[in-house]
This record gives sequence, structure tokens and C-alpha cells, in this order.
Amino acid sequence: MERDSKSIATPLLESQSSKRASKLQTLGNIIVTVVGTGVLGLPYAFKIAGWVAGLLGVAVVGVSTYYCMLLLVTCRESLASEETLGESITYGELGYRAFGKTGRFVTEVIIVVAQCAGSIAYLVFIGQNIDSVFPDLGLSLASYVFMLVPVEIGLTWIGSLSALAPFSIFADVCNVLAMGIVVKEDVQLAIEGGFSFGERTTITSNIGGLPFAAGMAIFCFEGFGMTLALENSMQDRAKFPILLAQTFGGITLVYILFGFSGYMAFGEETRDIVTLNLPRNWSSIAVQVGLCLGLMFTFPIMLHPVNEIVEEKLTKIICRNNYDSTRLRSVDIYISRAIVVVVLAVVASFVPQFGIFASFVGSTLCAMLSFVLPATFHLKLFGSSLRFWQKALDSIVLFCGLFFAVYGTYNAIVGV
Repeated sequence: MERDSKSIATPLLESQSSKRASKLQTLGNIIVTVVGTGVLGLPYAFKIAGWVAGLLGVAVVGVSTYYCMLLLVTCRESLASEETLGESITYGELGYRAFGKTGRFVTEVIIVVAQCAGSIAYLVFIGQNIDSVFPDLGLSLASYVFMLVPVEIGLTWIGSLSALAPFSIFADVCNVLAMGIVVKEDVQLAIEGGFSFGERTTITSNIGGLPFAAGMAIFCFEGFGMTLALENSMQDRAKFPILLAQTFGGITLVYILFGFSGYMAFGEETRDIVTLNLPRNWSSIAVQVGLCLGLMFTFPIMLHPVNEIVEEKLTKIICRNNYDSTRLRSVDIYISRAIVVVVLAVVASFVPQFGIFASFVGSTLCAMLSFVLPATFHLKLFGSSLRFWQKALDSIVLFCGLFFAVYGTYNAIVGV
């Protein structure tokens, strides 16, 4: 999901705080930041939209996301020339420079809500997969979610994000294993004559299915708010656009192949989390358990910017009331983090399906962060200095992002 670069650093970035990252390290940072649980919903998106529409949709989203990332970098480079700002420019700072306090407030609110939504998606994902692994228990999704609450509260009390870095990488390894197993199932079905192209939808006749699937695709490209931190961490920053293009090209290709193969393997039986389609054998169960463990330990990373903002407000209240006890402040922090986890768990217990929720988040928050805000900032900050084609392209991205956010949100709410 999207993170403000000042509020949170990826584990690999945090460990490199004293020196610049090499090209290989930056490549790893981009992959860890961008690839998330949303990829496991891509076969479902291909089912909803049709495999041709899904293929084209993922490609367009990938190219558009890359372009908007470059817009953020361009805006930062322009503002970084000002001595007062240096290299500490965040997404929120861009909002402030473009539209003042209102711009900063709107940008940071969207980022915080997006982080909360991503955390909720994690809880729903874990709950649905645990239910798949242990179907005989007969418990509801809410029961599994609230079983996680004590563990997640304890993990959010850990102060260092770097201590959780191995688990973040572990989650991405599990994602790769899950993709590999789904592809294996696809090949096995093809050998057995389990499907034909004629049995699969090419382009859906339901117009509402297209923005729904696109919302899911946007949700797959997580970590948009980390663009500035990733670029700033690289030793040779001039090569960042080329490296980003190469990495995004590879990720987009993998997404397309995975979504296509998953839908071809399971057809109309494709679930909103494709791992739920896997046969109940030791390999698929191990992947599901591994994914759940990885997400459980990376959950605090998603909540870090939220906790920072809450604790900043809490500190102001404490200081205003002349509370000087360090112990009291620590207790308040522990309580506030526990409350945040409980509130998110309550919301997660009412989410009907991972796919619907992921599409909703992608259609609203991710669309705003990934397309609307970058294009708006670029137009505002550069204005008349832009060429006609640049203004036209930014305007297309802006208005298409707004239209998609409204229409996609409607379809995600009413269902496809």
C-alpha cells in the first residue's frame, strides 16, 4: 500500500540511513516496496474484466504509475534547489508547496487513511487464509481477525522497524512462492487438458467489471508514497529513472503472467485470493501459513506513519497539560497503539471480501495518491514552463484518475 517518505522508511532503506544505496540495493528496495498482497488478487481481476482487458489494464496501470512516480521526482528536484528544503522533501511537503497548509493536510490524510486501509487488507487476507487452512474450526472471519489483535498489539510496541525487516523480506519470498505454485497448477491443468481459451472470458460484457479490475490492479502497485525516499537513497540518483523503468517493466510483466495463468488455471472458480483455490496439500498450506506469518510481522510497518501522527498529537496534548513524566508518556503511547489496532480489527471484521475491499482502496486512495495528486502538483508547481504535450498528458492523467476514482468507487461499493 502508499507511504509518506518522511513518516516511514522501508526496512532496507532504514538500515542504509548512514550511506547511499547501491543500484542492486535500490532494486531490492523497489521490489520490496512495490510488490505486496494485492498481486494474489490479480487472477480474480482477470476473471472479472476478461483476460485481454486484464492484460491491457495491468500494462496501462504499470506505465501510468511509473510516469507519475517520475513526476514526483521532478517536482522534488525542482524544490530541492531551495536551500531551506534540501533533500528532506516529502510527499506532504510537495502538497504544502503546491497548495499551502490545505495541500499538506489533504495529502497526509490520504496517506494515513491509505495506510490504515492497507493494514485492514492485511487482517482480512490473514483471516481468510487461516479459515481456508483450518475450515473445520467453523469460526467466522471476525474471530480469526480478533485472534490476531494481542499479537499485533505486542508487535506495534516494538520501537525499531529494522528489527522487523527480515519478516518483510520473508513475506515477499512467500509471495513469489505463491505465484510459483499457482503457475505450476496452471501448467499441470494445461497438460491434463483442463481448459481452453474459448472457455475463458476475453473482455467482460459487464462495463462495471473494468474499473473494478483496474482498482485491483492499482492496489497491486503498493508503496507509491515511497518514491521520493527510494530516489533519495540511491548513490547515483541520475540513474534512478532508468532503474525504475526496468524494475517496473519486470514487475508489470510478472503481474500480467501471474494474473493470466491464475485465471486460466481456475477459470470462473477463481477466488478473490487465488491461494484459496489451491489444493489442500502440504505445499499450498505451507505457502498460506508463510504468507500469514509474513504479513503478521509486517503489519506494524504499515501502521508506523499512523502511530507517528497519533503520537505527535498525543505529545502536544500531554505537553499542553504539563505532564512531564516519561513513564506516563510511554504508557499513553502503548495505549494509543493498542487502540489503533483494535479499531482496525473492528473495521476488518465487517469487510465482506478481500477482492472488493482491495478494489475499493485502489479506486479511491491509491488512485488519488498514484495519479491525481502527482499530476496536480506537477501542473501547479511548473505551470506555464511546461510544454503543451506535458500539460495535456498531465491533464489526461488527472481527469482520468478523478473519473476512475468516482466510478470505480461506485462499482466497488455496489458490487460487480
